[in-house]
Amino acid sequence: MRYAVVIEKSETGYGAYVPDLPGCVVVGETLPETEQLIQEAVEFHLEGLRGDGVRVPEPSAVAHYVEV
Repeated sequence: MRYAVVIEKSETGYGAYVPDLPGCVVVGETLPETEQLIQEAVEFHLEGLRGDGVRVPEPSAVAHYVEV
């Protein structure tokens, strides 16, 4: 499965979240660290859902860039 991930830069680093997986969020100091952390967080989140017997949501979020 491929989930859309939103990564936002802040004054102190980066934050990332997965729109299709509420509560799946991370913060990191660098972009590579944040990318690694969100990968691990998604895997952990899905394991937790499966372990709790909760249906894993299908990816549905779409990312699109607008040129201005």
